[in-house]
Amino acid sequence: MAETLLLAGTRKGLVIARKSPGRPWHVGPLQLPMTAVYAVAIDTRERGPRLFAGATSEHWGPTLLHSDDLGQSWQEPDRAPIAFPERTGAALGRVWQIQPGPADQPGVVYAGTEPTALFRSEDGGVSFALNEALWDHPHREDWAPGYGGQALHTILPHPGDPDRILVAMSAGGVYRSTDAGGSWAPANVGIRATFLPEPEQYPEFGQCVHKVAPDAADPERLYLQNHNGVYRSEDWGSTWTEAAKGLPGEFGFAVATDPRKSGRAYLFPLTSDEFRFAPDFKRRVYRTDDGAEGWQDVSEGLPDGAFYSLVLRDALCTDDGDPAGAYFGTRTGELYACAGEASSWETVATALPDVLSVRATVLD
Repeated sequence: MAETLLLAGTRKGLVIARKSPGRPWHVGPLQLPMTAVYAVAIDTRERGPRLFAGATSEHWGPTLLHSDDLGQSWQEPDRAPIAFPERTGAALGRVWQIQPGPADQPGVVYAGTEPTALFRSEDGGVSFALNEALWDHPHREDWAPGYGGQALHTILPHPGDPDRILVAMSAGGVYRSTDAGGSWAPANVGIRATFLPEPEQYPEFGQCVHKVAPDAADPERLYLQNHNGVYRSEDWGSTWTEAAKGLPGEFGFAVATDPRKSGRAYLFPLTSDEFRFAPDFKRRVYRTDDGAEGWQDVSEGLPDGAFYSLVLRDALCTDDGDPAGAYFGTRTGELYACAGEASSWETVATALPDVLSVRATVLD
């Protein structure tokens, strides 16, 4: 019988919730306490799922842990799994993203960090090496930290071409490689940087991109939540067009796509940069089923009371079920789930610490 596994990284540790068909959610005790878990991932490509947690302790600093027993125990290598070479003069500040590679590269796992850098593992996420070409990019000195830090937060290996990979950072924008990470070029044509003077609002790079997600059927189609604006690309980021029709606000942090249904993506919009509240102070998720030609409110089942919080860039996700479910967590410690086809949301947990990241899978 299939069971859903949901990871929620919070400001004070990791929560694992599980649900069997016809039964309520079971939320386990807080794990990795007193660490801020900004990134979680579930790698289902080989044996049983390997779970990852990018945890930061105020005392011990940042690290990357993994579990091969669904979170019953966690392993951390004797040597720091992610470390900057001495010649960079940099130190790891935080792990912002953990991304398993394509199915045909079962040992490959990527990590995005602060300071802005891309790391690659070939041993299943036990040890990582810095991508030197991105670190040495001539634009680096002009990349600036967003409000939350200088984060490489999106990593999208192309599923059909092992030489193509796309990343996004705050603030720097979207960058692509077509030679397996040997070189990188910005890919921000059409994305507006509203915080710049009007004549300079479409720079080559420097946009504060918040998140990018790929379409299920067409890897050339991408959805992007910008600092201000929602965008779509039909050519793997060569050009971007605005795609906010039907949304009550264009500011936000998160975007997630259904891994099985082409044209379907989810957003949690906020009113604006200057007013970072959900419109009408309501919990409202929006979904597109036509490739961002339009967006609809799909919030049935969510509490209707006043809501003054928000959803961070990695706190909205879908699972790999058929049909796929959707999930999000809030900065006020609420965790919600919606079964496949987004029929109605249900509450998984409340009164958690600030939710920073969520990921889910369906276990056979």
